[in-house]
Amino acid sequence: MRKIILLGIGIVILGMSFIGAYYIIKSNVKVKPKVEKVIKTVFVETVENRSVPIVIPANGNLTAKNRFELYSEVQGIFESTAHDFKPGQSYKKGETLIRINSNEYFASVQVAKSNLYNLITSIIPDLRLDFPNYFNIWDGYIRSFDLNKTTPHLPKINDEKLNYFITGRGIVSSYYNVKNLEQRLVKYKLVAPFSGVLTEALVTKGTLIRSSQKLGEFIDTSIYEIELSIGKTYSDLLKIGESVDLKTLDGKNAYVGKVTRINSRIDQTTQTIKVFVEVKGDDLKEGMYLEAQLEAADEPNAIKISRKLLVNNSEIFILKDSVLDILKIEPVFFSPNDVVVKGVPDGTKMLSKPLAGAFAGMLVKVADDNNDSKEQTKSVKN
Repeated sequence: MRKIILLGIGIVILGMSFIGAYYIIKSNVKVKPKVEKVIKTVFVETVENRSVPIVIPANGNLTAKNRFELYSEVQGIFESTAHDFKPGQSYKKGETLIRINSNEYFASVQVAKSNLYNLITSIIPDLRLDFPNYFNIWDGYIRSFDLNKTTPHLPKINDEKLNYFITGRGIVSSYYNVKNLEQRLVKYKLVAPFSGVLTEALVTKGTLIRSSQKLGEFIDTSIYEIELSIGKTYSDLLKIGESVDLKTLDGKNAYVGKVTRINSRIDQTTQTIKVFVEVKGDDLKEGMYLEAQLEAADEPNAIKISRKLLVNNSEIFILKDSVLDILKIEPVFFSPNDVVVKGVPDGTKMLSKPLAGAFAGMLVKVADDNNDSKEQTKSVKN
């Protein structure tokens, strides 16, 4: 009886264990959470086609339009000038840039003038007897002859016999020898051809200057030029005299230039053409880096959008009944940040900001500012 009772108790305990385990396992079943579908928010614009100006960006460095490289054609000791011959020194038009000691050469010029004077003086008596009609002309010439001034032109000779007589006495050859020496004497002094600044000085006072030696560089600071490289596609759209907007890299200073020259030769390596723009400004300096905006032409029935909105460089995302779709477009002109495109119908709602992971058929909602159901749309700025 005792064994039977113990056996029954064991069976009951074992059965209760199975029942308890069953309920424990049943109660441990995890309920899968319900996945809510996420709808991304997008920003859209309403397309309005207009005439979009094609603006070609370019950049370059300023160079002085009027530049004067100083070279010596004579030899001598460098003497003082109107100012200290040092970089940054300004000169006015007509002021002496460089003066080279010419005492020795000046003496040789005076000797040549004296010989010419003596030759003409020696023929005066013969002219009185043989050519009385021309005596007063040559007598007046010799009386006005001044050794300290530039030699005047010889009187005009119309008589053939007189011409033989004057030439035979060596007067004509002596005269041109003097004029040659006078021309070389002028080269001992260099004068500023325009008002400007000395940007390079390679000699100082007391330096022995040799012929063909470079002495420095002088520039006009009132007018500059910038050389721009433009793609050959738009080279025929630019015209001489067109205005060009220029600005510094930081955008603080802006200038207006004018196209003065357009090279007709295309660079074979870059397939670009050189355009030269003239610009003036008190704060401009040679070597300054400027960015230019060249207005080449107007593209009708087009819009300008950010390049970030392009898909495969020829498509954009548009919105149709809260679903994204892809529209094929025609890019017309690419700039570093924007692109001018055609082929987008008026009234089309297109994305105004790029959306990560966007695809055709994606369900989206339009962003709004007031948490209501009104769509936020705006016209494309061209």
